[in-house]
Amino acid sequence: MKIVVLVKEVPDTYGERHLSPETGLTDRENADNVLDEICERAIEAALGLKRDGDEVHLLAMAPASAEKSIRKGLAMGADEAVHIADENLKGADLTLTAEVLAKAVEKQGYDLVVAGNLSTDGNAGVLPTMIAEHLGWPYLTQLTELSLDQTAKGKRSTEDATQEVEAELPVVVSLTESFPDPRYPNFKGIMAAKKKPLTTLTCTDLGVDPEDFSHPRLIMTEASQRPPREAGTKITDDGTAAAQLADFLAANSLI
Repeated sequence: MKIVVLVKEVPDTYGERHLSPETGLTDRENADNVLDEICERAIEAALGLKRDGDEVHLLAMAPASAEKSIRKGLAMGADEAVHIADENLKGADLTLTAEVLAKAVEKQGYDLVVAGNLSTDGNAGVLPTMIAEHLGWPYLTQLTELSLDQTAKGKRSTEDATQEVEAELPVVVSLTESFPDPRYPNFKGIMAAKKKPLTTLTCTDLGVDPEDFSHPRLIMTEASQRPPREAGTKITDDGTAAAQLADFLAANSLI
């Protein structure tokens, strides 16, 4: 069985993150970019599912500069990786991203697609489902547990209950942060990762035309910097704080 984990390089949440005023996109060139933590958890989960004869691959759609982050996933224990690097995909919306990744999954012949439920930069949470729709596969989302036998079985927590879900392979699954912390690559893994196969693909290789607008596309038309915050109003409680607060809310048409 061939398991593939969708991985993504994102700006480090501990650093400053800004939008480029020229493109309206995240300014990744001036950010500290890292492999998204939820992707690391997904890699850890996939490695835990691996049995004799199985392979765990990584799949990323990212700029050429993301190779370091992809190699980190290989150092964790993945067998090989596919890197879709194409300047025509810069700023791709979810619709185009899902189409491209689904084409890559088909081309590589994967049986199980594992993804994190939310990336730390986009927070959309719909990409795994969109990929499954392109593939015509079942999908199990927001899982807190996952196991494989003849089928994929998992658990999903809701406010009222824990759901047990199951689907035939091939299948797309998305995992939450309930999965165990990822392992740290050791020296042996880091050295081995340098020699592991990393295939680079383009839109042409996948038969995708980024300029095809016959499908709905989200296009950025304008971006601006967030306006600076104005100083707030302090209310000192001298026994009239409630009245002062009510007056402030009324003056600003908030009540």
